[in-house]
Amino acid sequence: MNKRITSLIVCLIICCQLSAQNWDINTVKTINDWDMHGLSRGLSHSGIILPVGIPTAMGIYALIKKDQPLLKNAVFIGTTVIEALGVTYGLKYAFDRERPFVKYPDKIHPINPEDSPSFPSGHTAAAFSLATSLSITYPKWYVIAPSAAWACGVGLARMNQGVHYPSDVLAGAAIGVGCGFANIYINRWLNKILFKE
Repeated sequence: MNKRITSLIVCLIICCQLSAQNWDINTVKTINDWDMHGLSRGLSHSGIILPVGIPTAMGIYALIKKDQPLLKNAVFIGTTVIEALGVTYGLKYAFDRERPFVKYPDKIHPINPEDSPSFPSGHTAAAFSLATSLSITYPKWYVIAPSAAWACGVGLARMNQGVHYPSDVLAGAAIGVGCGFANIYINRWLNKILFKE
């Protein structure tokens, strides 16, 4: 009886994994075929430029103006992005998943080929960490809505370029959001060190 149950569970797990892989590749193939490659290239580049540039610009401006509350916000946002990218790149090399265009060259056509591992999406993690930390810092609809839409656009762009599966993008988004909320607590400790609070 136990052997039958074990065999049934193993079969279910294998079937679910195969189904998930089919969903992953079929979804990225569909999105990769959309004719929005110019927009996706711009969104993709912004997924690294903005998460680095915004907290850096905030920090420089805060230092020039001697604005400590703004500097604390810049540190919170910047460290959230750093944490998200650190987690993402650690997982990338732990999982070492091939990019969709490498594994399925007959189905996926890359726009900007990349040679690092696929899972999870670093651009998406950076975008969602920026969007989340901005939304926590400035909880106004006119910050939350555009930043969330932009972060989703970055994830979609990465699939349109053929360099990530949907599961890569979802994992990157989860990491970015998770780091944003985790960093609330981490920054309490950091503020004691940096700002003697």
